[in-house]
Amino acid sequence: MAGKKLRVGLIGHRFMGKAHSNAWRQVGHFFPLKREVEMHTICGRDPQAVEEARKSLGWNNASTNWKTVVNSPEIDAVDITTPNDSHAEIAIEAAKAGKHVLCEKPLGMDVAECKEMLNAAKKARIVHMVCHNYRRIPAIAHAKKMIEEGAIGKIYHYHARYAQDWIVDPDFPLVWRMKKGVSGSGAHGDINAHIIDLGRYLVGEFKEVCGLMPTFIKQRPIPDMSGKGDGLGAKSQKKKMGKVTVDDASLFIGRFKNGAVANLEATRFALGRKNHISIEINGSKGSLSFDFEDMNRLKFFDNTAPEDRQGFNDILITQQGGVHPFVGQWWPPGHIIGYEHTFVHTLADFVNAVGKRKSIQPTFEDGVKNQRVLEAVEESAKSRQWVKV
Repeated sequence: MAGKKLRVGLIGHRFMGKAHSNAWRQVGHFFPLKREVEMHTICGRDPQAVEEARKSLGWNNASTNWKTVVNSPEIDAVDITTPNDSHAEIAIEAAKAGKHVLCEKPLGMDVAECKEMLNAAKKARIVHMVCHNYRRIPAIAHAKKMIEEGAIGKIYHYHARYAQDWIVDPDFPLVWRMKKGVSGSGAHGDINAHIIDLGRYLVGEFKEVCGLMPTFIKQRPIPDMSGKGDGLGAKSQKKKMGKVTVDDASLFIGRFKNGAVANLEATRFALGRKNHISIEINGSKGSLSFDFEDMNRLKFFDNTAPEDRQGFNDILITQQGGVHPFVGQWWPPGHIIGYEHTFVHTLADFVNAVGKRKSIQPTFEDGVKNQRVLEAVEESAKSRQWVKV
């Protein structure tokens, strides 16, 4: 490692806080970094919970005041993993304090808020990045390389589905992810945001969309934690019902600026699907297919191969020596990696971007562009019309 330590402050300590903490612990052990990482401070509202997180997740200090953290002269970079309604306030103040910022998706609650965050980052000349960790699945990064090399030719179709089932039970409580004022949207901003970003990464920018955003269960029990927690599990007291103000699923078709067409679906009502992401891209020379439940494998159909040898071929994305992205820093060929590694890859790129003082994609500008697509789909769902992005 070279250069002085990068002292990190993490805001948020539950689901994403744990995922990011694990990555901060691991990144320097596996990736060559331009600056050594110091896990300086973790921050949360509950003093006891954040202290327990500090001990178990490996942080040096704990705080209950995010403003103290982002303004501390001992902090160089701020990592934001809080609920969506607080992203902008924290990121903007961190930028004003000259801190480099990594922020969970979606970047903000709306396009206007995202633009404020981008402008603050540009004005402060900090390194800024959105944590769309699925871009750094080695198979996805390899698909990007193959597309850029022309392996599938001109792209015609992008088809993606992100399916979960954790709120099918009508007795599941009204956690923060189901409140528009805190989350911004439901499955749309939470998981559709990921496959929109992957579409932009792999295919190009969206031109227009036509969407549908149903809410299947309109009311749910108020949770006994008053909405605290990571939003993926809570107990309900069934004494009082509250209104669900976000979508349970989001589906849309669309066109990219390069002429390709898109079909995307995100749902939390797909029984049997826990965190299922499937992507297929069809082009003039071939197709690529990816399934997150088999994340070390990329399927490739090569239409230029002899007819008697055609079919979807498996590419096991575990080869070292720069053959496949990221995996060379881990284990010998054939030894697969998992979900948590995508965050390590993200942080490695972020730390080295800070070392170069040059932002790396997806930047806050990508966050703005992603939010434009999200808002266009929401507008389309309300108007029942095609909407330009």
